[in-house]
Amino acid sequence: MLQIRHITKSFPSVRALDDVSVDFAPGEVHAIVGENGAGKSTLNKIICGIYTPDAGEVRLDGATIHLHAYKDALDRKINLVSQEIQVIPKSTVAENIMLDKLDRYLAGGRIDWRRINADAARYAEMVDLTAPVTQPVAVLSAAQKQLIMIARALSSDARILIMDEPTSALTRHETDNLLQLLRRIKGEGVTVIFVSHKLEEVLAVADRVSVLRDGSLIGTQPIARLTKEQIVQMMIGRDARTLGLGALTVDAGPPVLEARGISQTGRFHNVSFALHRGEILGFYGLVGSGRTELAQILIGEDRKDGGEVYIEGKRANIQSMADSLFKYRMGYVSENRKEKGLILSAPIQTNIAITVWERLRDRFGSIRLAAETATARDFMQKLEIRATDPGQTVGSLSGGNQQKVSIAKWLAAHCDILIIDEPTIGVDIGAKEYIHQLIWNLAKVEGKSIILISSDMPEIVNLARRILVFKDFAIVGEVRNNGENGAPVRGYDEVSKEIGQYLA
Repeated sequence: MLQIRHITKSFPSVRALDDVSVDFAPGEVHAIVGENGAGKSTLNKIICGIYTPDAGEVRLDGATIHLHAYKDALDRKINLVSQEIQVIPKSTVAENIMLDKLDRYLAGGRIDWRRINADAARYAEMVDLTAPVTQPVAVLSAAQKQLIMIARALSSDARILIMDEPTSALTRHETDNLLQLLRRIKGEGVTVIFVSHKLEEVLAVADRVSVLRDGSLIGTQPIARLTKEQIVQMMIGRDARTLGLGALTVDAGPPVLEARGISQTGRFHNVSFALHRGEILGFYGLVGSGRTELAQILIGEDRKDGGEVYIEGKRANIQSMADSLFKYRMGYVSENRKEKGLILSAPIQTNIAITVWERLRDRFGSIRLAAETATARDFMQKLEIRATDPGQTVGSLSGGNQQKVSIAKWLAAHCDILIIDEPTIGVDIGAKEYIHQLIWNLAKVEGKSIILISSDMPEIVNLARRILVFKDFAIVGEVRNNGENGAPVRGYDEVSKEIGQYLA
């Protein structure tokens, strides 16, 4: 039994946890839910010794334990799968999985790499990671890196396993596999503390759920006593809004962006599609199906071997992301905001204004800081970014506010075409509502043309009115979700079933 008793933790200007007490039983999946900033990650870090509480105690098997570092938790078989991607890019999959256990494989002063690779392959298979264990991690997707972190934690034989947003970048298949794995290990007596914004997963796998709001414990209940609506109300203090976005009027004129016969050796062969003004075009498919990889070709981050891209009917020559932005006003909101989308150690104003620095220079070439700050304040207000001021570092913001900053920098550049990759990974239900409405307004009100890449089926159905289904680096189907002549959109079950048929 792990017990948290009267835990309080404060940081400058905020009380992250206020007198929180929770019990975690052996052999249960105990979900911790709440909006960004509710205190979930702080609680996890206290259990793992990363933070020391200001008051209260952590008890294990009836005795108070004192955790001063993460190693203290590992010594007691408490392990954490963080929501932050924590891998060594230049090392192999096997090395990353077995990273904290390499000393077990020493023989005669040498490391037995064959044993390491064999053991790592076993844990990789458990989490459905198909990448070869000898492959360097740098070339893998965010989802594959997340699976590596889960495999690493499983290899530690933990008694208490804390999983902080473990499915944020995973496909439905990978998520289903992970939830089945959690059911199995809880049957072996492992306590799983499961943190997720995806309440469908919580309802599917948790035995009990504890809800945090603004650092306080709202309550702990068996999951069988709660509905999704009741959990949401406990989390945000109100019912979730049903947006009812409806039909989207799309310009029937020539395409804003057109890909013709895009080919890349070993990946794409003769892939074509068109994007129209005011359209939200969905890219849906499993991770590794080619959605993000095609987007990277469009913005010049990766090279194609054949085919052409046309912008406003004219052949585009895009050799880099700078060409994409400055020549063709096309921006890309990365799926991996922490590694590629944002500079976490830099202030908000730097992250938002970085795409428009050329506009903000004075006659001597220096960036006008007052103009940079004003630009940041403007978009902080428009996107309701919660922060103390534009000088606050992005790394200190919640996931939802980080994502708003990531979108804001491309809006500041006045992009006409936006590719938005996994827009709501790791954000709470309130921020998700806001981001969905923001994307919708960009298309419907401002006439932006948007490619929406998402592994979240409800998200893609809710927002996209035309969905391209990807499989094995090819577009295998097109699903239309806009009613004819202004009629209501089709139902979720009907659209998701049609998408599933293309993936079968």
